[in-house]
Amino acid sequence: MKDQQTPMYNDYFDSPLGLMEFKASDKGLTQVIFCGSDKKAIQRNDITEQCKKELAEYFSGCRKVFDLPLDPQGTDFQKAVWQCLSKIPFGESVTYLHIAKMVNKPKGSQAVGGANGRNPISIIVPCHRVIGANGSLTGYAGGIERKLWLLNHEGIAIKATKENEQLNINNIIHSRQEKTEFLS
Repeated sequence: MKDQQTPMYNDYFDSPLGLMEFKASDKGLTQVIFCGSDKKAIQRNDITEQCKKELAEYFSGCRKVFDLPLDPQGTDFQKAVWQCLSKIPFGESVTYLHIAKMVNKPKGSQAVGGANGRNPISIIVPCHRVIGANGSLTGYAGGIERKLWLLNHEGIAIKATKENEQLNINNIIHSRQEKTEFLS
């Protein structure tokens, strides 16, 4: 966890998928989540300003690569997984097994899934680009509806299922991203 003396900055972005909160240290972005309607006082720095600009460009279809400095907080294994996620190009998807092999844990797909689910920097560290080995959607802390929207936004084809056809972004657009209790 961050030292209590370390200055933290935050801001918000109203995306097509709901309100997003992002936080930054002086070193880089520490968090990007879908926050529902939870809003706190805003404290900006250059990194939060850049984040807001780059998210707007991403959602408008003008940005495929983020240039933000990152400062994620996690274990060494989680950070290794998140680093691999950052290498997945826009418009492409990989499997959990692929990431497991990248971190030299070829039997570690479940551990990769756990680290993927605790990614504190949604979209910018593109955990949404990881899919099941059979090409199907798998879980996403921001909600499977958001994951499907993001993959469609990037032109990534997903295996059609009856479940996918029933997904509706309006069901979760105002909800807080799950599994965020570990974030400060």
